[in-house]
Amino acid sequence: MQVTGRRAWDRMRSLRAPFGAAAVLAGAVTYLAVVDPHEPGHYPVCPLYWLTGLYCPGCGALRAVHDLAHADLAGAARMNLLFVFCVPVVITLWARWTLRSWQGRPVRASLAHPAYLWGLLAIVIVFGVIRNTPFGHFLAP
Repeated sequence: MQVTGRRAWDRMRSLRAPFGAAAVLAGAVTYLAVVDPHEPGHYPVCPLYWLTGLYCPGCGALRAVHDLAHADLAGAARMNLLFVFCVPVVITLWARWTLRSWQGRPVRASLAHPAYLWGLLAIVIVFGVIRNTPFGHFLAP
């Protein structure tokens, strides 16, 4: 009986990190849901946009989070399409982290194979370039 109780306690303790990360993220999303980033003056302007007038790959992400928190998928996609595509990936990675923690299996320290990371970097750069061209204006927030 003691072994089972200790094992359950160890499992619950192993979930502190994934649930802590989820709690911090939920707090940030709640704040963004309440304080509308569509209204000027609530948040600072993107430094790249402020200095150059160009949209960075992350421009519009706060507004996309606000729109997703209000179940406006189309509005979120208009603000930052790349961010909207990344949300299910992040949720899947978090669920995998939580499951591995619950099972007591080690969570790998490396994020991914370097080829995937280089591919992601290439996608982000291409997205950032295309959204600043005349034919990619539909990707701008």
